[in-house]
Amino acid sequence: MLKRLTPRERFEQLVSSYEPLLRAAFMDAVNDIKSKVQIKRIVERMEKGDIAGAIQAMHIDDAAFRTLDNAIASAYNGGGVATTGRMPPIRQPGGGQVIIRFDARNIRAETWLRDHSSKLVSGIVEDQRAAVRTALQLGMERGNNPRTTALNIVGRINRATGRREGGILGLTSAQSDYVDRARQELLSGDPEDLRRYLTRNRRDKRFDRTVLKAIREEQAVPADSVSKIVGRYSDNLLHLRGETIARTETMAALNESQMEAMRQAVDGGVDQSTIVKVWRSSSDNRVRDTHKAMHGQSVGMEDKFTSPSGAFLAYPGDPEAPASEIINCRCWMEMEIDFLAGIE
Repeated sequence: MLKRLTPRERFEQLVSSYEPLLRAAFMDAVNDIKSKVQIKRIVERMEKGDIAGAIQAMHIDDAAFRTLDNAIASAYNGGGVATTGRMPPIRQPGGGQVIIRFDARNIRAETWLRDHSSKLVSGIVEDQRAAVRTALQLGMERGNNPRTTALNIVGRINRATGRREGGILGLTSAQSDYVDRARQELLSGDPEDLRRYLTRNRRDKRFDRTVLKAIREEQAVPADSVSKIVGRYSDNLLHLRGETIARTETMAALNESQMEAMRQAVDGGVDQSTIVKVWRSSSDNRVRDTHKAMHGQSVGMEDKFTSPSGAFLAYPGDPEAPASEIINCRCWMEMEIDFLAGIE
């Protein structure tokens, strides 16, 4: 006999299905940008002091992230279909059954997907261009070789795989700054700076021996080793970025589609006043204190949950809520229809 899944298990099953899809879509977009960069063109523009032209040669644009758009749409549709699929039979007053199917082409659904994806991708692209612009300016101010600066940004080709590794493409501006600082620490030869590098959580610890040797000898880490060490550090940060985007966007898509599925049920005849949503936390030591306190909080369908922080959230992962309340959130929302409401 097949085990009947709990609401939480059903939700986690959806997350486990779509989160890897979104993560892969983001990584594919970044790898596509890296594979199409024109190093010669970037170097030429840098030699002429044309930072805008160098950025243009990297082809960082919204179109590169269409795979991420499509993955979000898949998660959204999957969440909506799953929600309507587990609704119990709904009867009209005359006895006929109300048929509810999730329609991803509904104007509300299409509008949310278009606006949300556009805002997300535009934010990624704008932040990426800002990070690249800063890296180019720093390279020029330090008098670095233009080609070296370009490779530090777009990554170096791994001869075994033929793909670029390292670089800052795909990272946030803050993460790009971490990479630059790590590189300067390793090149400094200052024991204090080198020890600071060893506190970086996302470093590749297999290189720690090389750094410890440099500390003992009070010398800079050799430049070729720095490229490898920083490349691995950057790749680890990129994987973290992919995981964060995948988790956060999967949560937003699944929960928003659950809301839209219920709205479509209301369009089909369900009384909105009978629908409630309940906040469920993951109930472990990784849950935010604010979300732990929200566990079991129940509100009306279009009402918002209230966090002890003062933030209002339509659901876990609500993109309109502060980042501190949604990044990597693992809570979930249970929506219920009280079919006995109003019956005495």
